[in-house]
Amino acid sequence: PHPNKIVLSIAVQADGKILVGGSFTTLGGSARSCIGRLNVDGTLDSDFNPDANNTVYALTIQADGKILVRGCFTKLAGQPRNFLGRLHANGTLDLSFNPGADWTVDSLAVQADGKILVGGGFTTLGGQPRRRIARLHAGGTVDDSFDPGTSSSVKSLAVQADGKILAGGEFISIGNLPRNHIALLNADGTPDDSFNPGANGTVDSMVVQGDGKILVAGRFTVLGGQTRVAIGRLHADG
Repeated sequence: PHPNKIVLSIAVQADGKILVGGSFTTLGGSARSCIGRLNVDGTLDSDFNPDANNTVYALTIQADGKILVRGCFTKLAGQPRNFLGRLHANGTLDLSFNPGADWTVDSLAVQADGKILVGGGFTTLGGQPRRRIARLHAGGTVDDSFDPGTSSSVKSLAVQADGKILAGGEFISIGNLPRNHIALLNADGTPDDSFNPGANGTVDSMVVQGDGKILVAGRFTVLGGQTRVAIGRLHADG
């Protein structure tokens, strides 16, 4: 496909087509502004061309096939969208979804019930005060019942099988409790008191394995009190 600039995100749809996001302006030899889609064989899907006016950092596919898009853009598919938008599977803009953030959206995670967890550097989302972490209803309105707040940006979110929420980032407190760069929240947004491994630097990425163990990556040299340079793994209890 030969994009002319950096690719920052790839996601595979249920039909095998490949979503691509980044800072490129061409993909597969055709004009594509920061977002495009490839067929299974790597050729460009000519029917998919929503366009973003700035870098797309991540693409998240929902269970219903809709595509969450986050990045530095203020327009998506020709319409105003601040840092966050949603496309239908065919690439047209979901006009009903427009929460809008006042600053960066650095992480997304979709819960089993369809609600959308959002983390970043923002202080408002969907017109509501939210300190760097929030939850949206599936339609895009802010979940008023979820408002833990953090001291600094949230770079990574992941949902455990029990519905609890892992958060990682630059923060040293969440929900007014001290937590060094990694925390576990209950489904209602309150911190889990028993989970406090801590890292000595930013947690940028987390993945929950099938057995519940948690892979953690970032800019740390200590995790859970042990030497771990940039990557480590936690048991489910931290």
